[in-house]
Formats: sequence, structure tokens, C-alpha cells
Amino acid sequence: MKNLRVTVNGTSYDVQVEELGADAAPAAASAPAKAAPAKPAPAPASSGSAGAVKVTAPMPGTVVRVEVSAGDAVKSGQDLVFIEAMKMETPVKAAQDGTIASIEVSSGESVDTGKVLLTMN
Repeated sequence: MKNLRVTVNGTSYDVQVEELGADAAPAAASAPAKAAPAKPAPAPASSGSAGAVKVTAPMPGTVVRVEVSAGDAVKSGQDLVFIEAMKMETPVKAAQDGTIASIEVSSGESVDTGKVLLTMN
């Protein structure tokens, strides 16, 4: 048996999985084990102080990936964050040149329209 932690829509579950060989029969089902309380997700990395320019989510969705880190210099039109909504990934681009001051979200996080994703100077 392997113990694994699976995260579904931001909620973590501890599960046990049995590996079966090609000729192995599945084990008899046992009573489901209670999942241990999930540890809260770590807070997104931040450089300490927020920048003057807030980059917000244009739509509700799930953050697929963050392409930049605090301290990175970015150019206008550069991809910063990708948000998935309705099975489509949409890039959130820099509206101007600047430096990333703080990252306010992490991959897998659900966001609503207007949520601050990151700040720039």
C-alpha cells in the first residue's frame, strides 16, 4: 500500500493506493480510512511590499501556472500568469514594463474576477 495526498479543487485528501501486479488479484475492500486533516497550502511567495500596479484576474478560473517571480523585470505584453476557465488557458499579460513586486497567487488556486494576482512597480 502507498499513502498519497491528492488535492481536488483546493481540498487535500489522504488516500491509500494498492499497487497490483499483472497476475495479482485485488485485495478485499476494507472500511475507508479517515483522512487526516489537510495542512493548509503554503502562502504564496511575496517580496514583502506590494507594488504600485496591481495585476488582477480578468475572469474567474484556476491559476494553471505563474510564469514570473518576485524581482523579475518584465516587458509590456509578456505572459505573467495563466488562468484556466472552461477548459481554456488564458494568459494574463503585463500592461506595461516593470518589475514584479509580489506574487499573490499560486498554481492550483481558484480566483474570482478582480482578484489581485501580482503587483508590479
